Amino acid sequence: MKRVLRLKSIMVLGIGASAAIWLSSKPNRIKAENILREWKRKIKPSYFDKNNNLPIEKGGNPHPEDVADNNMVSEGAMYSVDFYNEKMQ
Repeated sequence: MKRVLRLKSIMVLGIGASAAIWLSSKPNRIKAENILREWKRKIKPSYFDKNNNLPIEKGGNPHPEDVADNNMVSEGAMYSVDFYNEKMQ
């Protein structure tokens, strides 16, 4: 029993030492952090990962050939500028 315990403790010590050596370099720490973050996201997904029906479909990046959307964006920008100019004058 004592020999098995000693063997297990040596194995744990070796795994811990090799992990410490591997994590001593910054790129490896970044890789490990990304892996842990992905595991966390798979185990406990956030609200946005669970919800596929987000209200924003193409927020902030309209398609260049979508004329109606581009007109709406340009009118919206001009509306706020005109409103500001009217208030200030």
